[in-house]
Amino acid sequence: MRIKIGSKDALVVVDMQRDFMPGGALPVPDGDKIVPRLNQYIELFFKKGHAIFFTRDWHPADHISFKDQGGMWPPHCVQNTEGAMFHKDLFIPHDNRFIISKGTSRDFDAYSGFQGTILDSLLKERGVKRLFVGGVATDYCVKNTALGGINLGYQVFLLSDGIKGVDVNPGDSQRAIEEMLQAGAVAVSIEDLS
Repeated sequence: MRIKIGSKDALVVVDMQRDFMPGGALPVPDGDKIVPRLNQYIELFFKKGHAIFFTRDWHPADHISFKDQGGMWPPHCVQNTEGAMFHKDLFIPHDNRFIISKGTSRDFDAYSGFQGTILDSLLKERGVKRLFVGGVATDYCVKNTALGGINLGYQVFLLSDGIKGVDVNPGDSQRAIEEMLQAGAVAVSIEDLS
């Protein structure tokens, strides 16, 4: 399958933050291993002048998702901390890129890059019709961002070689991929794009 990247396409890189990398507060196993592949996608979109969106958790210190607040996760990606920064090797262009912060208020959690953000508005302003989604974690924020995009009417391509899952329960990532594909996402790899 060959897919030509066009002006109505955007790349969405999900949550490639230090706390989600090995050694971080909430590590995704081998999450750092997809940085080189994601950089290839970023360079492809950047060279063509197409929009690139980087989502990030940007939580207050007392966020509802944290265990000490009754949530299920250890504190992670607290605003303005090292753990909330993007992976040091992730290519973040200066032009035509947007940082989308989610989970920014204490009482609202957001797995999708669309929840409580202006992502949909920014995409619509640019006439975007197709989204190419990669990052971490396959079974949480990647899944919910992809499904959110589908529900909002975008055609979604899942970057199968640019995702990693946390697998709290064994097989969660594979089940998430199947759920995305059943909802209408199309799995692609870097070799499919031009």
